[in-house]
Amino acid sequence: MRKTSARTPKAAAGERVLILSAGVGSGHNSAAAAVQQACAARGDVAEVQVLDVLQVSSVLYRALLNKGYFVLVEGLPWLIDWGYDISDLPFRRRGPIDPWTRMNSVPVIDAIKRFRPTAIVCTHFLPAQLLASLLLRGVTNARTAVVTTDYDFQGLSLTGAFHALFLAREEGRVELMALGLPSDRVAAPGIPIAPQLKAPAGRNATEPPMLLISAGASGGDYAVSVVRQTLHMRSPFTATVVCGRNDELRQRIEQLVAPAGERYRVLGFTTEMPQLLRRADLFVGKPGGLSVSECMAAGLPMVLVNPIPGQEVRNGDYLMEQGAAVRCNTAATIGWESTRYCASRAACSGCRTRRKGPAGLTLRRTCCPGCWMGRPVRWS
Repeated sequence: MRKTSARTPKAAAGERVLILSAGVGSGHNSAAAAVQQACAARGDVAEVQVLDVLQVSSVLYRALLNKGYFVLVEGLPWLIDWGYDISDLPFRRRGPIDPWTRMNSVPVIDAIKRFRPTAIVCTHFLPAQLLASLLLRGVTNARTAVVTTDYDFQGLSLTGAFHALFLAREEGRVELMALGLPSDRVAAPGIPIAPQLKAPAGRNATEPPMLLISAGASGGDYAVSVVRQTLHMRSPFTATVVCGRNDELRQRIEQLVAPAGERYRVLGFTTEMPQLLRRADLFVGKPGGLSVSECMAAGLPMVLVNPIPGQEVRNGDYLMEQGAAVRCNTAATIGWESTRYCASRAACSGCRTRRKGPAGLTLRRTCCPGCWMGRPVRWS
């Protein structure tokens, strides 16, 4: 069970904050950890706890929502795109949650009753929809906030009841206010990331550029194709490939790059990402909301590959609008695009300075419970 807790001696009678996430990929849990860190640093928070709602659900439910999603991403991306579009309508999920989800939500409801939170933060639409139902039924009176983790606001996150919405950018706030939401309930502080991410003071000009290649949550053949294309790059470089918890992918890439010697470093799951982002000159990977926010906080330019239809495609659109990234629509051009950015140290240095985007933000005071005022917003 991914369930963590932090107590602070500062405020024995302070806020009790419960952060609910869902481990579909790693971004939602990373956002939850960042919010937990920010809350734990506040003097008015007595205890903060993080709960991954999928980890306390049934094995079948967890497999269908997590592994099933990535199976569809790989095999039927058009279906993911269609599903994103039809679920993007505001307030589409205002009614009661379906019976199967309600059954798998029992452990989460029990955890809420045991912890007795005064404030609840949701970093995924699944617990946000559950909390809306609990608020409307009077099961909890905790102040509830929804934190989005992508740059384009999706209607699934707009539930039937909430106290506050925290968005990635101002355009989403304007959209929701146009729908009639009160301006004091919607803020755009950015996507929550670890505060230690920042651009380095400088790099040794004699070192070759470093590529940071992320396989993404799904990994697979496309990630292997990306690494294979970098083998054809003629300019000097080093590369670190992060494969997450996909051991099979890590082994395939290790075998692929073995002839290149020490040029490549292949990692599985790692806690070194903040350090890697600060050292790298170019990120190559999928435009997940947390990944690209961390890159922009570190001032790291990006080459985007194989975005998931829906939220990652829209993330990529925003990054290209801001001049923070370029997108390769085929793996065959990865090596060429990477060479274009890393051919000279001066070019990389210019990118790092020029492309530090507007999204290097952290949720600190804005997302903490003392800022949520009044009764919840309710929609019928």
